[in-house]
Amino acid sequence: MLKSLQTGLEVCVTVTLLDGLVLARSAFHHSMNYRSVVIFGQAECVRDAAQKQAALQAFTNHVIGDRWSEVRPVTPQEIAATTVLALPLEEASAKIRTGPPLDDEADYALPIWAGVLPLQQMVGAAIADPRLGPEVAIPNSVQKLLAKNC
Repeated sequence: MLKSLQTGLEVCVTVTLLDGLVLARSAFHHSMNYRSVVIFGQAECVRDAAQKQAALQAFTNHVIGDRWSEVRPVTPQEIAATTVLALPLEEASAKIRTGPPLDDEADYALPIWAGVLPLQQMVGAAIADPRLGPEVAIPNSVQKLLAKNC
């Protein structure tokens, strides 16, 4: 797929985060609360090693803040072996659905439970690599991420 995208194909990237199951009095009106974005554009291959490294650093630190400074430096071979694509935001749209179920007016009087079951994604307890020495502590970046869960 990455090889095909390097040829300048038009692409569509969709990301959806599911926030809750919306249960109505009728299964016909069940829904989901969500946040979604769709991006259209033409992917461009990033070939400059410094730009690739900057993109990988930004991505890594976005996932786990300041992690890049805690790991060994990336090698030129790793940069060369990694494909990085840029996708200019030529066209994008976002959709959000929030709130309670929307039943037919007559159904609101029915004695059937309706509401929202919130869903959330969270970080679990850190599990050390079995080959990690006992003297190696959990790094600050991971501790900060775990602390946000409390």
